[in-house]
Amino acid sequence: MTENRTGDRHRRDEYAARINRVVDYIEAHIDRDLNLQTLARVANFSPYHFHRLFGAMMGETLSHFIQRLRVERAANMLVLNPKKSITQVALDCGFSGSAPFARVFREAFGMSASEWRRGGQRGDRRMSETDRKLEQMGSKDRKDFTVAVEYGYGPQLMQRWRIAMNAESPLTAEVTVKEIPEFHVAYIRHVGPYAGDATLFKQLFDKLFTWAGPRGLLRFPETKLLSVYHDNPEITDEDKLRLDVCISVPEDTEVEGEVGKMTISGGRYAAAHFEVTADQYGDAWNAVFGGWLPESGYQPADGPCFELYLNNPEEHPEGKHIFDICVPVQPL
Repeated sequence: MTENRTGDRHRRDEYAARINRVVDYIEAHIDRDLNLQTLARVANFSPYHFHRLFGAMMGETLSHFIQRLRVERAANMLVLNPKKSITQVALDCGFSGSAPFARVFREAFGMSASEWRRGGQRGDRRMSETDRKLEQMGSKDRKDFTVAVEYGYGPQLMQRWRIAMNAESPLTAEVTVKEIPEFHVAYIRHVGPYAGDATLFKQLFDKLFTWAGPRGLLRFPETKLLSVYHDNPEITDEDKLRLDVCISVPEDTEVEGEVGKMTISGGRYAAAHFEVTADQYGDAWNAVFGGWLPESGYQPADGPCFELYLNNPEEHPEGKHIFDICVPVQPL
């Protein structure tokens, strides 16, 4: 009986690993032709069976998943990349042109892309949440933060920003923009709500550590711990949010089952350094997107954001969490 259960779990983990590879591939190639045959090859399933398996495991059809990812990324880009034309946003997100994009966008959000970008009236849950995100980027919410820039002179001019929250919360941060080299991570993926759920994060990391420890992959302080966020919670439905808890690993690390592997792209990142209590993570993200970003001269570049963890809060005398929020950026 135990052997049967172990075998069943191994097979389920293998299926999950193959689906995760497909999801990673879709996200990395969202602007390309993502046909069934190509994705089935990535999953190493026959096209006929792959389509059915994807729907059963992800809770939505393959075509709906791809279209949802494209239109949600476009909605995010329209707000955070205001100088990029709507047509270019559509092409960057894999739409064949402005006409099909306009139709899909209106079906998804109940308004045109230009109305969305202007912050027009929104009726459903996602719209009201995005209203709040737009307000955070506007002058009203910027008053909740003080952002000061400092310059360091050396071989190269260096900018450093300091953020202070104008409220009872003593949250402060230091932001620098720097080049982060490409690196590789092993991950455990969660799909669904995660905000404020410390128990969930602990369970996910415990599962990842249980896999990594016997393989000699926990080599602190060299090993990096991070969480990668693939979706904007202001746009994507909560039950479809994707979170990866990760450790950095050598490029040739072999993974299996529910443990996946992906590459964190190198490039220019804004790194916002925080030391906060467990309940201030939301304030920290708001400080970056609502306080620093509109004042910085930068806009988000394509690619996921991540939290890089720098301490064990249980060992901190005040239980503080020390971490960097890392956001890929490009000039505005």
